[in-house]
Amino acid sequence: MSSNAGSMTQRAEPIRRARVVTRGKAETIGEGLLRLKRVADEAGVELILDEDEALKHGVDAGGNDDSVDVTIVLGGDGTMLRALQRCLGKGIPVVGVNFGSVGFLTTIPADELENGLKRIFAGEYEVVELPTLEAELRGARDVAVNDVVVASSVIGRMAYLAWAIGGEELGVVSCDGVICSTPSGSTGYNLSNGGPVLVWGMDAMTVTFIAPHALDARPLVIPRSRELAIENRTEGLPMVVLADGRQIGVLGYEERLTVRLGEQRTLLGVLPEATFFRRYRETFAS
Repeated sequence: MSSNAGSMTQRAEPIRRARVVTRGKAETIGEGLLRLKRVADEAGVELILDEDEALKHGVDAGGNDDSVDVTIVLGGDGTMLRALQRCLGKGIPVVGVNFGSVGFLTTIPADELENGLKRIFAGEYEVVELPTLEAELRGARDVAVNDVVVASSVIGRMAYLAWAIGGEELGVVSCDGVICSTPSGSTGYNLSNGGPVLVWGMDAMTVTFIAPHALDARPLVIPRSRELAIENRTEGLPMVVLADGRQIGVLGYEERLTVRLGEQRTLLGVLPEATFFRRYRETFAS
């Protein structure tokens, strides 16, 4: 498989073992797991559920090893994000069946589960490689699949953030925070704050300020060759640092956070016709 972020590679090998990850409570996917099992049985695919998933659905656990060909998600973008994080560095593509509200990262609608998964199990899918982000704070590094967010720890309290790209200082912005996003995350929190959407295939990240009090604080797209530095210039106001929604640290006064494109890639499995632009049109333009 190519190592270029955003590349697509046709999968020719049929699936033999698949891990299953589902959203929230068991009832949120209805008979989704039973439908998946019927398709898997017909295709001769062994399904693997870890202990938490097995307990949730009242079935026998299928093991915790990672010797699977693919991870099948029954859920929305949140569940997809969790599965993509889990599969980082393991070479396991993640394929989603949408049992969520938006499901931009999923490739199969819930009502087309049977036909879609038959094709997946037969190897009729492609893998999109997407970049991750690496956040560095006080020497500790964390990897994010979707985004890294720096936000005020006090709701309604404005912050002052100095920022630099590639070592060049760009000034201080008064705002509620800043969002750094990958292409996969650019259609989430970044988009809702007016940030640009990155088409799958771009090896870049977005930088979007949250509620900036400055007309020149426009969103930017940053290539791999540059990194972003954010410094908290707000006395008495620590900033919370989040990676994919989980808190990874606190940015104190005059402390600096560095965000760059990471070396790891997420592997998103899609049906050939479920292109980025088709998903974009169906999700946001309809």
